[in-house]
Amino acid sequence: MRIKIDCLPEPEVRFGNGVTGWEPKAALAKAGPLFAGAETETIRLGLVALPGEVESVRDWFARMEGLIVSSETNARRFREFPGARRVFNCAYELPDRFLRWIDPDTYRLHAALPVRERFERLLDLFASRVEALFGDVQPDCVLVCLPEELAELRISNPRLSWQERAVLERLQREEEDEQLALFAPSPEELKLAAELRPQAEELLFRNFYRALKARCMTHPNPVPIQVLRRHTYISSEALQSDATRAWNLSVSLYYKSGHIPWTPQDLTPDSCFVGISFHHLKRRSGDLIYASLAQAFSNEVEPFALQGGSVPQSQTRNRQPYLTEEQGAELAHRVIMAYEARAGSRPSRVIVHKTSRYQPEEEAGFRESLLAEVAGCELVWFAPTGFRLLRRGMQEPWRGTLCTVGDDQHYLFTTGFVAGWDEYPGPHIPAPLQVGAAGETDIRERAREILALTKMNWNNAEGMGRHPITISFARKVGTIMTEMPDDAVPNPLYRFYM
Repeated sequence: MRIKIDCLPEPEVRFGNGVTGWEPKAALAKAGPLFAGAETETIRLGLVALPGEVESVRDWFARMEGLIVSSETNARRFREFPGARRVFNCAYELPDRFLRWIDPDTYRLHAALPVRERFERLLDLFASRVEALFGDVQPDCVLVCLPEELAELRISNPRLSWQERAVLERLQREEEDEQLALFAPSPEELKLAAELRPQAEELLFRNFYRALKARCMTHPNPVPIQVLRRHTYISSEALQSDATRAWNLSVSLYYKSGHIPWTPQDLTPDSCFVGISFHHLKRRSGDLIYASLAQAFSNEVEPFALQGGSVPQSQTRNRQPYLTEEQGAELAHRVIMAYEARAGSRPSRVIVHKTSRYQPEEEAGFRESLLAEVAGCELVWFAPTGFRLLRRGMQEPWRGTLCTVGDDQHYLFTTGFVAGWDEYPGPHIPAPLQVGAAGETDIRERAREILALTKMNWNNAEGMGRHPITISFARKVGTIMTEMPDDAVPNPLYRFYM
């Protein structure tokens, strides 16, 4: 059997003043974020918290204004944090007018209730305090301090009937069986498979964190929220070093307050990358269905999402939901129109990402609609796999390794050994994605694009993710949509889901 190994270089991204680099922390410290102004900008933060947490949060943000030395041993990966003013040319402000306390007595009273009533009462309590900041004069982002027991709180979904629960539990077993079908799956591979597939568990259980985000983003005048747990701003309880936590939080807040930290350097201009995903949703009629989502990313516009059509449970093949030709064509057309409304022109080409192989109906629908409106389109799929690869000496494969087995089996390692860090940042043998396409395409170029899009997670400063933003964003929208009313339209902007 013929095996070909191709090691793709780590993609570079673009920062302020035209500076490029592969590692965000080093480049941000040198050049700052994309489009940063010459004047120091104030980022106004709202804060919703129990009274005992307020000073600790303010102390932590005061520390983030200046240098925080890294305590990890690998200085290449874990860099010191130069301070928000030095890196982002911004200053954090937590004014009293944007402070909303959670009354301790009310919190204790609600926390002592039975679990379902506790969930709803505390959700109302925190959401009301957050939404009180959504006035004519708003903060740029709202910090919400959740006690640990609340951040982990979840309950069985009371809105499901016995029959609906039985169907979802069967679907959950099928999803788990399909994950276990991987050859000797590691915990990392099981997580990878779960993240790429519709999850019945998201409808079986309600999660407080998701419910709060869903409630607040459906307000007529919303502001993104940043949930804080004590291990983020209390050093003695932290799971990471002070410098690493400062880097991750500052990048996330910079994006949520309306800015773009960095963008890919080598993606073709005017290209639109679209991720198609499915999630479980309960329709008003009571039927359990799949709902489709499209997420679009381009260097020309901010990432946005669109809700697609509903897919009945019977509309599946090999346990995977799919779109009809009409649904695919309609969703592709809406993506083009939404892109044109934001960018002022249509993209030159569209690259569609999907986490299962394209069915003939989907391929026909996407191609018919896209090629009627843009010059070119590519239909790319990827999926988890039990494929293994080791370098000589039992070393992990490099991130960016593209392994081709025979003529048509391609495996891309989006995790792996990072030469610039001299480290593999993972607990298990890296699990690749199998990559393919409907129709002829340049797989190496498609893999290079996927790798570049794994660097667009602005929820941390690592600059490396397992999945491209096309899929990771759509997945987050799907999980939060399970908490929204049946007739709700999801907020299109990525910053509300991070």
